[in-house]
Amino acid sequence: MEWIIVAIVVVVAIAAFVFFRSKKTPEAPGKSAGESLAREAPAKRPEAPSRRDSGAPSKAEPPPAKKPAAPPSAKPAAPPLAEELSSADLAASESERPGATKPTKRDVAGIRKGLAATRTGFIARLTALFVGKKEIDPAILEQIEEVMLTSDVGVKTTQAVLERLRDKLNRNELADPEAVWAELRAEALRILSLDGGPLRFPNKPSVAMMVGVNGVGKTTTIGKLATKYAGDGKTVLLAAGDTFRAAAVAQLEVWGKRVGAEVVKGKEGSDPGAVAYEATAKAKEAKIDLLLVDTAGRLHTKTPLMDEIKKVRKTIAKAMEGAPHEILLVLDATNGQNALSQAALFKEALDPTGIILTKLDGTAKGGIVLGICDELKLPVRYIGLGERAEDLREFYPDEFVEALFGKPDEEARAA
Repeated sequence: MEWIIVAIVVVVAIAAFVFFRSKKTPEAPGKSAGESLAREAPAKRPEAPSRRDSGAPSKAEPPPAKKPAAPPSAKPAAPPLAEELSSADLAASESERPGATKPTKRDVAGIRKGLAATRTGFIARLTALFVGKKEIDPAILEQIEEVMLTSDVGVKTTQAVLERLRDKLNRNELADPEAVWAELRAEALRILSLDGGPLRFPNKPSVAMMVGVNGVGKTTTIGKLATKYAGDGKTVLLAAGDTFRAAAVAQLEVWGKRVGAEVVKGKEGSDPGAVAYEATAKAKEAKIDLLLVDTAGRLHTKTPLMDEIKKVRKTIAKAMEGAPHEILLVLDATNGQNALSQAALFKEALDPTGIILTKLDGTAKGGIVLGICDELKLPVRYIGLGERAEDLREFYPDEFVEALFGKPDEEARAA
């Protein structure tokens, strides 16, 4: 019996120990009760959201839209004040207004590219005369003379430039190559700075009559001018005055359709004066901005043909007093000194108001422009530097001289 009692006592003692152990479990040092429960209790699944907290928005309380968080350093950009705008910004805003005409941008780099043949010919040969020299020998004038004459500058113009250079050398005003080069540039600018510039529109209509020998590009030049001024918002009318060449009329009609300009024409072989008269009267009645009159190409040495074109000019004057307002002589730059001879005879017969020099990109002897301006005192109005309409450039003496005489180091600084 005694062993049974002992066994019962042992069992009761073990049960009591287990019972009290489960009631009071000592906490680990540094652990709170919450942490202990979290450690001992099984992980609970997140409760399913109630209808109010679910992804579907409540009708009573729509959830606020979330805004993207801005980076810590980002600040809201304040609108610029009027006084903070640069002149370029103001000009840009002005040009974007309805009906505003954007200002023509000077493009020295584009002209320089068009003059690449002349720069690698005429200008490169001039530059080579000064390479490696620290002082100027008066004998260099003979070398400059040779380069200028072989670049179609012309005898008269070359001698005048050399005379001024020689005078300054004698006065010790040109002591180094840089000074001589600067003087050459100044001479070119002086020669080209005549009262020229592009077409003006003092009258409505303004009538421009195009003249020149065969093959210089009169009809194409008219098309390019029409494209330019129609693009500037001017109304343009074209007169097909070359009635002896059907291809010229067809070409002008193509340009007319391209720019939305009417073409006044007559029958093949009809009187060009009659076409010019009709076109002038129509332009006057319709208040056209610009009338461009094409004429037949003619040899400048043939007096009867020159007399005929004089009659066309008189016919235009009968249709509108004071017209034509411009007589533009179109010359092919690749003709060199022959172009100068053409210009002299056309000036004597018609007294042109300006020159359009085409195909200047196709010659290494672009010095012809200096000879024409110096000897005939006729201003250049436009220069042709390619086949595209935009390659007919308005002529500005300062940018032309910069494009022609600019050295590589100056070009790099300008860029």
